[in-house]
Amino acid sequence: MIVPLEHILILAVILFLMGLACTLVRRGNLIMMLVGIEIMLNAAITAFVAGSAAWGKMDGQLFALFIIAMTSAEVSLALAMVVYLHRKRSTLNADAFSRMKG
Repeated sequence: MIVPLEHILILAVILFLMGLACTLVRRGNLIMMLVGIEIMLNAAITAFVAGSAAWGKMDGQLFALFIIAMTSAEVSLALAMVVYLHRKRSTLNADAFSRMKG
């Protein structure tokens, strides 16, 4: 492995913290919350692939593929919900959707 495992794990932690900060700080905007969740999932993928490469096993890369497949399904459903909610309420502010009454 060319890059040490510790460096890749530090990168994964930094990515995770950036995604967490994006999710918590920008809680009002639904799209930014989704972006933060995606960044956190990419950090998990990075950690899985780094561990897989360091230990010479394919398990981490298999988990990364599952996460990527789950993420693509999550993004398509979440964006469909965002488009629906935007058409219904004309806003993407998450506070406007606190009560989901018809």
